[in-house]
Amino acid sequence: MERESRRASESRSIMTQLIFPSDTNYHGTMFGGKVMEYMDKIAAITSMRHARKPAVTVSTDSLDFVAPIRVGDVIEVEAYVTWTRKSSMEVYVKVVAENVYTGEKTTAVTAFFSFVALDENGRPTLVPIVIPESEEEKALHASAPGRYEQRMARKQEREDAR
Repeated sequence: MERESRRASESRSIMTQLIFPSDTNYHGTMFGGKVMEYMDKIAAITSMRHARKPAVTVSTDSLDFVAPIRVGDVIEVEAYVTWTRKSSMEVYVKVVAENVYTGEKTTAVTAFFSFVALDENGRPTLVPIVIPESEEEKALHASAPGRYEQRMARKQEREDAR
């Protein structure tokens, strides 16, 4: 049986949030953990859209905070599936902060999340192959096997340390 395939754009998900004082630390910038929560949620939605099944977070890597998010900013958290294996999916997540008064937009955070799709018994199950279309999707798809190998090497190091 041939595996199904889906375009990366079919999994694309976007969440928009206004940042309030309760979302920030004493520097007036957004708590990293709060940003990570939004990123994990959008990555979960994205992976379930791609797989059309429940999915769980397996790992997060290359989580890079590159610019501050401030009180009053609006953030757009965007994600799509970049690559798949048998039952796992790599999801790219980007957070863009916007000063709504000036219109200035800045990429604030980027990361890769790995998810595994589950069947009705909670066991890993096949996911569709992802088809990249845009230049960004194609570039991330092409570089995904290297990130996968790095994740597997880290996993092996943890197992060896036990």
